[in-house]
Amino acid sequence: SGARLKPGEVAIDYVSGLGGSPEATVVTTDIVTSAVNAALANAMFGHADETDDFHPFTKAHPGCSVVPAAFAMAEREGSSGMEFIRAVTLGYDLSCRFLIALKPDLVRANQRSAEGYSSTFGATAAAASIARFQEMEMRYAISYAAQQVSGVWSWVRDEEHIEKAFDFSGMGARNGVSVVTMVQAGFTGVADALEGERNIFDALSPDPAPEEIVAGLGSRFYIEETAIKTFPVGYPIQSPLDAFFTLLNEHRFTVDDVKRVLIRLPEDGARIVDNRSMPDVNAQHILSVALVDGYIDFNNSHSYERMSDPVVAAVREKVELVADPDLVVTDAPRSGFVEETLVDGRK
Repeated sequence: SGARLKPGEVAIDYVSGLGGSPEATVVTTDIVTSAVNAALANAMFGHADETDDFHPFTKAHPGCSVVPAAFAMAEREGSSGMEFIRAVTLGYDLSCRFLIALKPDLVRANQRSAEGYSSTFGATAAAASIARFQEMEMRYAISYAAQQVSGVWSWVRDEEHIEKAFDFSGMGARNGVSVVTMVQAGFTGVADALEGERNIFDALSPDPAPEEIVAGLGSRFYIEETAIKTFPVGYPIQSPLDAFFTLLNEHRFTVDDVKRVLIRLPEDGARIVDNRSMPDVNAQHILSVALVDGYIDFNNSHSYERMSDPVVAAVREKVELVADPDLVVTDAPRSGFVEETLVDGRK
């Protein structure tokens, strides 16, 4: 579905003009291009519609970068299905483990976007697995990945979801496949970027825990810990929507019955979805659409036209979002609270 949205359309237009060796397919099209280009476009499809998975603790989005990178490299290399599964599993692991070692809250506290960090490392791991890298090749790949990790929180001001799709997925998938194909071509580099002088942990976190990158290695698999979204919207809005529909099913109110809607979210999540320009990443808008329509689906959550719908706009005036520090808890990092005040005084 992401290929039919604006981020997907511009990605297709972009890679179609690049040419490149016919190594991998851009899905939903007849374009066969380099693995790097295919990974970029397919990854942007993966995050364009906000239906990709996420890891609740780190808030990483492994699937939208790791899977396209693995697909592109697997097609290039003629890999087996089992090699693909192993590559994706490793990619998920490194995507999450890298952020845990950096401590994701510390990364974001410095106005950095941790999603760009995790996607590059996860995609690099997946692509390197497909390429069957040995130890020294993997060391070089890690060093080149370390030089490419980037991202700042300015993506929340993106108005068309195009940069967000690139920042969260396209960039990381492109970086990872680029890294691996460069090393395959003979690029050498630093062999100890994780632990040597001026290493990546010290550079990116004020209080890293590098031992966490291997904690439970081989017994804890992060691909088993990611969450699939119930609704095609940004992950901080998942819990409020679930709470809203629970209340709607129990009390059967209509839009005319509601006087006020209060949403409380953890502070980091509230900052992401507070009256943003993208409809599917705007908590006040999505709750308003849910109240007017009685449901949320792909079409009404992604419609920019509904942002200016006077009926939805009037309801949005009733919706208040509060960043609640008491909801910032490790055991429930994506919690939410919704309170409906009805015109008859009931709450």
